[in-house]
Amino acid sequence: MISTPLAQRLREAGLRWTPVSGDAFQVAGPEFEGDVFTVSDMTIEAHTYPTGTILGFNGTTEWALDSVALDDAVWLPREDQLRDMLAGAFERLERADAAGGVEYRVTVTVGDDTATFVSDDPAESYGMALLGVLQSLR
Repeated sequence: MISTPLAQRLREAGLRWTPVSGDAFQVAGPEFEGDVFTVSDMTIEAHTYPTGTILGFNGTTEWALDSVALDDAVWLPREDQLRDMLAGAFERLERADAAGGVEYRVTVTVGDDTATFVSDDPAESYGMALLGVLQSLR
């Protein structure tokens, strides 16, 4: 799972989310810091209305929440979702030994420009790469 700061930067760069079962998210606000929720047909469902999408908390899953607007949620995309969003820009993922552990390098190409993004977590590398692609398209 990517870090919350990276997820927020992706959102600010224009990444849009249509919730599906299995998606992880956090509710914006300090009182929910560190709490990660998962969209599920049984417990947290996405309800789409003409005014926007609401994430509804069913039953007693989260007693303090009935629902939260999509705009108040920060999506934490999975590694596979990030890779899929990179689409044709994705070149490769490399795993390499590094001082103190392992690092993952994701290389993307947009137009004539190639860039590599490195982290000790593959999902974070994919997220940084997607952020780079989104920023280059602005």
